Order: sequence, then C-alpha cells, then structure tokens
Amino acid sequence: MKKYRNIGHHERVIRVGVGFLLLALSGFSFLPGWGDLILMIVGLIALLTGIIGYCPAWQALGINTCPPQKPDHSRSRSNPAIHEQADPSSHRS
Repeated sequence: MKKYRNIGHHERVIRVGVGFLLLALSGFSFLPGWGDLILMIVGLIALLTGIIGYCPAWQALGINTCPPQKPDHSRSRSNPAIHEQADPSSHRS
C-alpha cells in the first residue's frame, strides 16, 4: 500500500503544536458546557492529522501542501546487469 500524504512538514509541526495546546487548554476547563469537549476533539484531530501527515478535509478540498516528490531512480541503479563491467585482471589468456 502506497503511503499518501497531503500535509507538508511545516504544517505538520504546526498541527502537532496546536493539537497539544488545545488538549492542554481543554484540561483547564476554560469554556463552559461543551466547550472543553469541542476543544479536546479539535485538538485530537489536529494532533492525529499532524502525526499521520494526511488530512481527509484537505483531500476533499484538493489542497496538498507536500512538496512534489522526485522520481525514484534507485531501481535502475540497483540492477547489477547495468553496472557489470569486465575486470581485465580477472581474465587470464
């Protein structure tokens, strides 16, 4: 399964920080009623999406903050047939 990420590094760091902040604030009961529960849920969502690197809302909106991936040419380099060269010292005539 290919990993799909649509959140870039800087945004992930911000989401994790905001998630921890909101979770901490929800523990102090600043907001009356359901406010603390809402802070906790939003904090958990921000924290989890920051850790995972994927946000379903960003995908639905077509937003992708990841830098474009460079093509992986490691497979062609790992093919020994391409890099085989005759060693003149190993051949005896």
